[in-house]
This record gives sequence, structure tokens and C-alpha cells, in this order.
Amino acid sequence: MDLATIIGIILGFGAVFGGAVLEGVHIGALISPTSAMIVLGGTFGAVFISFPLKACINGFKDIKTAFLPPKVDPEAVVKDIIGYATKARRNGLISLEQEAQNAKDPFIKKGISLVVDGIDPQKLRETLEAEIMAYEDHKKHSVEFFEAAGGYSPTIGIIGAVLGLIHVMGNLSDTSKLGAGIAAAFVATIYGLMTANIICLPIGSKIKIRMKEEVLRRVMIVEGLIAIQNGENPHFIEQKLKAFAGEEH
Repeated sequence: MDLATIIGIILGFGAVFGGAVLEGVHIGALISPTSAMIVLGGTFGAVFISFPLKACINGFKDIKTAFLPPKVDPEAVVKDIIGYATKARRNGLISLEQEAQNAKDPFIKKGISLVVDGIDPQKLRETLEAEIMAYEDHKKHSVEFFEAAGGYSPTIGIIGAVLGLIHVMGNLSDTSKLGAGIAAAFVATIYGLMTANIICLPIGSKIKIRMKEEVLRRVMIVEGLIAIQNGENPHFIEQKLKAFAGEEH
């Protein structure tokens, strides 16, 4: 579980509702299912219009990476690559065939299989980099999905506020309820701003960070496999990958 995401959500909503209470606002005044329906329904309705259905579905699926990040360990990548390099240097590239079969990571599995097949290093790089680009495109759509939602929701919140004001103006005969009605109308604006700045935009940013971490891991794998194919010394490969990952050694 990503504690930063949990802490951020608690702090964000806690600050808004806690500040409102300190200002003397009754917490019940901020609870409006109608406003929530207008903001959430309108926001994601606009996003669904903007993106293909598959991108929308993938966007919702990628929410989990903000709360349950995939484990990306550069040190483990370096250790695995050095193990492959040592084995290949001792027994030849064909000895990695068993490693390809045992690999759980599809990207590593494909890369090792290509190395064992004797593909040209340049072709190996092009093939694996094409996969990295496809992965980036997939994740960028998810990032754009939430960035778009963050852009739409404040405006939808204003629409909700206007609808509330229309209702209030239609009942001006009872002036005793005028103030409360206007206050309730602006709850939709608050919901729109909170949806954008505490949920959608931060989730988009977190998905982007996860994407960069995974891309770095895959690039390290590509560099390591090409070095193995070129017969480079395992110690040299280790130093290069550690430097590539920005580690001090």
C-alpha cells in the first residue's frame, strides 16, 4: 500500500472539512448527494466523450497503481542481469534458454528468448524499445484521462452551482430559505474543485511516476541484455547498470 497516497487523501479531505468546521460550517451542509452526482457524472461523462472506451477502462484500472504500486527494485534488476551475464559468459548464450522459460516477467522472458535466438543487437534494441514505447503510450492515456477529468470537474462544479441557483431563484417567495439555498448551491463548486485537485490530478501524477519507474527498469533490462549479447564482462555490466540507475557505488 502506498502510504503517501493514503496520507495525501486524508490530509486533503481533512483540511477542507476540518477547516469548514473551524469556520463554523455545519458538516451536514457540505454533504450533498445531488452535487456529487452532478460533478462525478458530468466529469466522467465528458471524459468518456473525449477518450476511446478502452482508454477509459484502462484509466480506471490504473487507479490501483496509485494505492498498490508495483514493486520496482533496480537492485534486483542488476542482480538478475549479472546472474544471466555470468552464466552466459561461462556456458554460452544458449545456456540462458532455461532462464527464459523460468522468467515470470514477460518483458525479461521475451528479451532473453531473443538473445538466445541470436538476434542482431540492434534488432534486439529496436524490438524491446518498441515494447517500451507501447507501454508508455498505454500509461500516458491513463495519465491524460485523469488530467482531463481534473480539467473538467471544476467547470462541472460551476454548472452544478448554477443549477442550484436556478432552483433558489425559482423559489424567491420564501426569503427565509434564500441564504441556505444559495450556500447549498455552491457545494457543487467545492465538489468540483476537490475532485480535480485532491483526486484526479494527483492520481494522474502518481500514475506518471509509476510509469517512469517501470520504463527505467525496462531500459536497464535492455541495456543489460545487449551487454550480455556483446559478451561484456559481468563486473562492467554491473557498474554500467548501477550508474544507469543513478546509484552511488
